[in-house]
Amino acid sequence: MCYINEDILSIIFRKLNNDKISLYSCLLVNKTWCMTAMPVLWRNPSENIDSSLTARKLLFNVILLHLSEESRDILKNQGVNKLINEVMNKYQRPLFDYLSFWKYLDLYFLEIVISSKFDGQLNLPIIRNEILKLFINENTNLMHLLIPQYFDYQLHLIPGAEYCLSRLDSLHCHADLDQSILEGFARICKLIKKLSLVNVNYCTNNSGIIKLIEEQKKLNDVSFDDDGVEHGSFYVRKSFEESLMKHSDFVQYLRISWIPVTRILSCLVNLISLNIAQIESNMACWINIENVTFPLLKILKVHQFPSDILVNLIKNTKGGLSEICICYDGIDSESIFQVIGQSCPNLIYLELSLYDNINSFIPVFESLLINCQFLSGFIIDVEDNYFSEFNWCELFIVLAKSSPINLFKFKFYSKWGFKLEDMELFLKSWEGKNPLLIEMSFCVVRDEDKFEDLLKYFMEKGMIEYYSIGGGRINENFEWI
Repeated sequence: MCYINEDILSIIFRKLNNDKISLYSCLLVNKTWCMTAMPVLWRNPSENIDSSLTARKLLFNVILLHLSEESRDILKNQGVNKLINEVMNKYQRPLFDYLSFWKYLDLYFLEIVISSKFDGQLNLPIIRNEILKLFINENTNLMHLLIPQYFDYQLHLIPGAEYCLSRLDSLHCHADLDQSILEGFARICKLIKKLSLVNVNYCTNNSGIIKLIEEQKKLNDVSFDDDGVEHGSFYVRKSFEESLMKHSDFVQYLRISWIPVTRILSCLVNLISLNIAQIESNMACWINIENVTFPLLKILKVHQFPSDILVNLIKNTKGGLSEICICYDGIDSESIFQVIGQSCPNLIYLELSLYDNINSFIPVFESLLINCQFLSGFIIDVEDNYFSEFNWCELFIVLAKSSPINLFKFKFYSKWGFKLEDMELFLKSWEGKNPLLIEMSFCVVRDEDKFEDLLKYFMEKGMIEYYSIGGGRINENFEWI
């Protein structure tokens, strides 16, 4: 067998990260392969461990085997000696320090694992304390951390935290977290690139968060999430936006769940992705979006935007958009299709929610398909009303007739579904083009068995590569099997 450098092996194994079966096989090749693949397998156990209670208990046993003699004695003195002795007598001490490979620490997942053995016990905080010291110490180096709501443990005070957390790359937490914890993180963590904050609406004291944001040197990806209700504090939102302005040269990805209350979007000149997921209607703030230019923007996702504001926003992206997602049942479909067709020649993915009938915008939609020759995936979410049923047949006809050669990924969502004969017409008209990837999701399934037979038939003919039928949104993006 020819020798392969360990660094090259590591790159290969990271590419196989989602193929656990192949990675497990690599462990058995030889010692070098085993030692190189093991850190990849243990980077994020929360992804690899299934949700069964048995799997969680087995993982907990592995964690217990890493406890020091001092920690074991502490737990034994707290009445956990039976379990400690049971695990130590049943299993050998691990050959690898598995926990040192753990780079993605999801404290919510860890809490579930601990609770699988000790749910409801009074000594749970002490058990949690000893286990946390296994993950946060001078021998570990975490890259990604998720802190659940109501978490009140002062992680930054654990011995070794200054080294362990100093290279933290991403942090996900609740904005209403104990601010002293976030202030502690601000003193230690300076290299966070991805910051995700939820429950922003309920944050009454954000001193720790603001310090944390301002202390970062490479902040690149930021998400501010709240529930979108009207009682969101103007001043809290304003302080978040102003702190982010200090990173205007670095931030490239922004998700925000309210209409900006400042001119922050004018400052973020290097934005590549903008996601405004607001569900409120604070019309006074729309002025902060009007006439904003995004010369580098590739991804635009918006919710509940007035059509005129949205049209100007798309025009001001200078033709660079590759992905658009518009969720709003009140848009002027004709004007939106028209501006996309005219201003987005490099579009690859398009997702739309529609309410009006297809007949009102067939010409401009067909023009969009002709002008956007790089279009590869199309999601359409139809909000059928009680007075007129959406004309899927017309849509399928224009898709089969005018879709660019790259377009073969489709996801169709509808409350009432569509007719079997409409789908059959679409598939027959698609013959000679790239094999389709199709997902269909609707609450009312019409002739599901016949749909299944129809899709299987065209799959056997080689016209469908993958399909899925379900009752809810199966896959929110364009990551296909």
